[in-house]
Amino acid sequence: MTNEEVLPKVQNIIADQLDKKPEEVQLTTNFKNDLDADSLDIFEIINEIEDEFDVKIDTDESIETVADLVNFITEKAEA
Repeated sequence: MTNEEVLPKVQNIIADQLDKKPEEVQLTTNFKNDLDADSLDIFEIINEIEDEFDVKIDTDESIETVADLVNFITEKAEA
């Protein structure tokens, strides 16, 4: 699975959870600074991502941007 395949799904999940438009969610988007996501929002996003991609994300992973999340999913999917 490539980043190009993962990104649109991640954008849609984040947009749905945070009531944003998918185009507002870019690779450089920071969850807290750009999307005003709190810890509950991030928890819900991670749950959706885990279900969608069948990966396990520990809360201590240093995922701050959409790119961090997409890269993490791609690496886990390849493992």
